[in-house]
Amino acid sequence: MKSMWQSVLAVMLLLSQVGCGMGTSGPPGQTSASQIVKSEKLRVTKPGATANDLARLTSGNSAFAFDLYQELRQKPGNLFYSPHSISLALAMTYAGARSTTATQMANTLHFTLLPDSLHPAFNSLDLELARRGEGAKGKDGKGFRLNIVNAIWGQNGYKFLPAFLDVLAENYGAGLRLLDFVQAPEESRLTINNWVSDQTEGKIKDLIPRGEIDPLTRLVLTNAIYFNAAWRLPFSKDLTADGSFYLLDGSKVTVPMMKQSESLRYAAGQGYQAVELPYDGQQLAMVILLPGAGQLAAFEGSLTAEQVEAIVRGLAPKQVALTMPRFKYESSFKLNETLQAMGMADAFTPGIADFSGMDGRRELFIGAVLHKAFVSVDEAGTEAAAATAVVMQLKMMPAQPVEVTVDRPFVFLIRDLETGTILFVGRVVNPGA
Repeated sequence: MKSMWQSVLAVMLLLSQVGCGMGTSGPPGQTSASQIVKSEKLRVTKPGATANDLARLTSGNSAFAFDLYQELRQKPGNLFYSPHSISLALAMTYAGARSTTATQMANTLHFTLLPDSLHPAFNSLDLELARRGEGAKGKDGKGFRLNIVNAIWGQNGYKFLPAFLDVLAENYGAGLRLLDFVQAPEESRLTINNWVSDQTEGKIKDLIPRGEIDPLTRLVLTNAIYFNAAWRLPFSKDLTADGSFYLLDGSKVTVPMMKQSESLRYAAGQGYQAVELPYDGQQLAMVILLPGAGQLAAFEGSLTAEQVEAIVRGLAPKQVALTMPRFKYESSFKLNETLQAMGMADAFTPGIADFSGMDGRRELFIGAVLHKAFVSVDEAGTEAAAATAVVMQLKMMPAQPVEVTVDRPFVFLIRDLETGTILFVGRVVNPGA
């Protein structure tokens, strides 16, 4: 399904084992991406999720976003990921989880709604985000884009439970696209990677590494998000000039620094400044969280969904003289150990994982969770994309402008203003890297 800014992407690979419902389609070496086995259920366009359901979903997703940040921030360097993409991808997987596996996933992901309410709430949120950006501009001079698209890729001949496919069809708009992982694993991998690249306008390539798709693969769930938006108040390129950005070790690099003095929503607290940069249409915004000099670690350590919500509530219009760097970089992660440490141990354990809601058997487990993300910020606006792959296998200030000079490491978010949905989270420690 297409939304408006284009930013993130999640792909979930569900692998199985030899001898369990293997099937082939067509001559060996050929894939069957053109075949789509649709559930008899159509996507529900009026899910009927209550305002309370959406609030609980968004609150839970935000809690997961910053639980995950606390884990990922341990890795040095720049950081960027899409918690929304990861939550969506894992929500589709959760639809097939049962028993303790489902409980651990729900606790880790902060899914507080029962499944019968959770999946319609994700559907409602997706439909809400699809309405963003009408008539707004993208940073490339084209229209604003936020695309959120789901697809499922399954082994031709393998039997998946109709109820599982119905949940994905009704709430995530995903039909089952048949591939021949058994006879043509590499061609199947390329087919999915090409789909991912197409949905993210070429920003996420080679999401699934060689070898992750093999003859044991049975199912791949994909969620793609791509975001492209112009600032409501673009920076003038004439004001951009080289300036110093101070690194964590006290050294500095010279990078292009953008400047503007505008009325922006601003907040300051103990050890930080925050400023909100709205995108054209004023339905989404970037929030920059700038810790005091030498205080990044302490600020990050205290960063929670509740703290971010409090900072956002405290934002108020202020004349701000803002200086910040242009930046463009990619991040990639393998999230297996991270998610296990956060509480999802059973889902990764052969013989213990219970994904029987997918195929009626307790033979599937998560083999790998992969995530890639891209972000580009310049005078015109922001472009962002991300991808998550979950591989499942069988067992086996005041009157005067407030100065905000972003010349040291900082954290930033891209969020939907109405629902509070956090689509992306990033950290810049070296914009010249």
